[in-house]
Amino acid sequence: MAIVAGVDFGTLSVRVTLLDSERGRLGTASAGYPLHRKQEDPDFATQAHEDQMRALVEAVREVVKQSGVDANEIVALALDTTGSSVIPVDAQLQPLDEYMLWCDHRAHKEAQEITKLAHAAGLEAIEWCGGVYSHEWGFAKLLYWLRNNPEKREKFATALEHCDMVAATLIGITDAAKTPRSICAMGHKWMWNPKWGGLPSQDFLSKLDPLFDGVREKLGGEYRTSDAIAGGLSERWATEMGLPAGIPIPVGAFDAHWDAIGAGCKEGDVVNVVGTSTCIIAMSSETRLVPGVCGVVPGSVHPGYTGIEAGLSATGDIFEAIARRAGTNVKALSEGLAEYKAGQTGLLRLSWDNGDRTVLVNPELGGMTLGWNLIHTAKDELFAAIEGTAFHTRIILERMAEYGVAVHRVINAGGIPQNNAVLNQVYANVLGKPVLVPDGVPTSLGSGIFALVAAGVFKTIEEAQEKMCLPFKTYEPETEAVWLYDELFALYRKVYFAFGSRKSEPAAMGEVLPELRRIAANVWRG
Repeated sequence: MAIVAGVDFGTLSVRVTLLDSERGRLGTASAGYPLHRKQEDPDFATQAHEDQMRALVEAVREVVKQSGVDANEIVALALDTTGSSVIPVDAQLQPLDEYMLWCDHRAHKEAQEITKLAHAAGLEAIEWCGGVYSHEWGFAKLLYWLRNNPEKREKFATALEHCDMVAATLIGITDAAKTPRSICAMGHKWMWNPKWGGLPSQDFLSKLDPLFDGVREKLGGEYRTSDAIAGGLSERWATEMGLPAGIPIPVGAFDAHWDAIGAGCKEGDVVNVVGTSTCIIAMSSETRLVPGVCGVVPGSVHPGYTGIEAGLSATGDIFEAIARRAGTNVKALSEGLAEYKAGQTGLLRLSWDNGDRTVLVNPELGGMTLGWNLIHTAKDELFAAIEGTAFHTRIILERMAEYGVAVHRVINAGGIPQNNAVLNQVYANVLGKPVLVPDGVPTSLGSGIFALVAAGVFKTIEEAQEKMCLPFKTYEPETEAVWLYDELFALYRKVYFAFGSRKSEPAAMGEVLPELRRIAANVWRG
């Protein structure tokens, strides 16, 4: 029997779970921290490292208290975080600014410059991140920060992803050159890959902007998968949290990747981690390019496989926005949605409110709903938005399957599927496959699994999954709904590719609205 702490840093709070290798989850506690936004700049989103560390201490102490365990029995701690959430630091790893969070979208211009130069230079890395470098990712954010903070450049030593910064802080590292770097984080957001020797060349980076001179060396460190130990918990943070000093902390990773492990992901599975946005995670024994998919990285999800990441830039955020505009909340607006039938609204909603992450990789898009009439309600739009996110997910899964990524099981993980049976059933019907949902809360279970492996309690991730993962609740596809959604998906796919790219081929759209009306009328007639 052994007890470990699994830590999950989300956008608004940190969750800490204590896991017993025999009894499973002993307890979970969370603590929040402020998200800094600006009314005058909707792209701005930052957080203070100090606020997050304070919340971590609070959550650890609270879960130990709630669980009634002896903190000295905790033998390891592992952490996952949001990403790409980037913090610039000085040579002693002291923050020079707040984290530019994953949802900070100020670096549009920089991302476009990276994409343009990468294609002009024939940089192979750009093809492995979907052909377009995102404004959500590390190099774009760092270049934006350097350009807009001239008074801090002299002190700049390196930039760290959130998971690496927290691990280095807990271990007590004060030398930037000795910082462990997560292959998960650097591979998916910084174009790192052993195929071309790590990061893009200094020559390429300097051509982007002379402010990047020397940056490749500054982004050095020990690049590792999460089966490696980053270090031991320092005396300072052991005292702060009330845990034993020296317990192992493995190299961290992104929350969605470890959520997938916690949800029981194996080769042949696709895990939809559905929250404010959706991360779609798979892993394969083969490493092959998937056009339009934003990351294919060896060792990123599971150290023994190639991790594949795709996703939607907004999911829960869309539902929240619809409810907010209606002067209510999602829970209240969702009442009665279980009575809705496939296609009954006559609406077709594109989930581009925060741009398109996959497969178009286009941040310039906006949400779009077709088929409005004078009696439609906000509830109708919410149901159409659920259908729309499922259609977008099908676009992605079909692209992955087209390029050899097996999709045998679909698992819906993350916070929303735990509380939204309607969404799970719609996804099963749209995808035409059973959708499995962990029967319980899997968040931070993945970090607990990596902590158990780090402590040597289990020899492999698979062994830990077998013991610790939750059973599934299954949503089976409904035959009549599958047929209807196949019809609607054909319309969705047509609109998606016709409207989603500046260079799209001309397409006749005249059938879309009449077909939406016909399908809805047939549903109402029964």
